Amino acid sequence: MVEVARSSFDFSKYLAEKKALVEKELDIALGPERPEFLREAMRYSLLAGGKRLRPILCVAACELAGGKAEQALPTAVALEMIHTMSLIHDDLPAMDNDDLRRGRPTNHKVYGDAIAILAGDALLTRAFEMVSLRSPEVPPERLIKIVGELSLVAGAPGLVGGQVVDLECEGKEVDLQTLEFIHLHKTGALLKACVICGALVAGAEKALIDALEIYAKGIGLAFQIIDDILDVTASSDVLGKTAGKDLIADKTTYPKLLGLDESRKRADLLIDEAKSAIVPWAGSSSPLLALADYITSRDR
Repeated sequence: MVEVARSSFDFSKYLAEKKALVEKELDIALGPERPEFLREAMRYSLLAGGKRLRPILCVAACELAGGKAEQALPTAVALEMIHTMSLIHDDLPAMDNDDLRRGRPTNHKVYGDAIAILAGDALLTRAFEMVSLRSPEVPPERLIKIVGELSLVAGAPGLVGGQVVDLECEGKEVDLQTLEFIHLHKTGALLKACVICGALVAGAEKALIDALEIYAKGIGLAFQIIDDILDVTASSDVLGKTAGKDLIADKTTYPKLLGLDESRKRADLLIDEAKSAIVPWAGSSSPLLALADYITSRDR
C-alpha cells in the first residue's frame, strides 16, 4: 500500500481551507440576476453543502502541477456546477426519481420539474462562462483545452452517455464490464475532468497528465464502489439521500455483483493503483494521495 506522510501533511486542515475557498467562490459565482426565481433554484442546489471533493481535486491537481489555488478556482467552481446539474437532473422523476439530496428535498420537489431542469441547464452553461470569461490568470490556450475537457465530460462521452446506459440497464443482468462502463462515464468522467483540468490550468507536462489519468480512473471507480456499499449499509440520515434506492430500482451494483467484502477489496486495490501513479511527484502529491484514502474511508 502507498502511504501518505501524515506527520508532514495535515489533510484535515487542507480539506477545511480549500473547502472554505470553494464555498466562497460558489457563493459569489451567482450574483444578482434575473429571473430571481431561477437564480434561487440554482443557488438552492449549488450551495446545499457537500464535501466539495471535485473542486478540491481540481485545486490539488493544479498545485501539484506548480500552479496556485486562485488560478484554479473558476474552473473548480465550473466543475462543481456541472456536478450539481447532474444531481438535479438525476433526481428528476424521469431519471432516478429521488426526493432527498444532501439532507434536503430535491430541487424539483421545491421548485417543480420544469424549473429544476432549467436550473440544471443554467448551471451547466454558467460553468463554461466561469472558465472562458472569469479566468483572467490562465492563458487562453489552456482555457481552450479546459473547455474541451468540460464539453467531453458533460456530453455523450461522459455524464450523459453513462446516464443513458444506466437507465437502459435497470432491471437487467449486468456484467462487471458494463457496470464499470457506466461508472467510468457517469461518475469517473467528472472526477477525471477535475484532476486533468486542474493540471491544465497550471500547464502540466504530458507525463503528469498521463499519471493523473490513471489516478483519476482509480479513484473514480473506487468512489462509486464505496457509494454502492454505503447505499446498502448506511441510513438515509447518514447519507443525506435516500438509502437503498439502487435496490429499489433493481440496479446492478458492485455489492450485488461481487458481494460487500470483494467490493471493498476492489476499492482498496483501485486506490492503491491510483496512488502509485503519482508517487514520482512525492511531496507535492500529498493532498491527492490523502484525497484517495479519504474516498475509501468516508461514511457518506
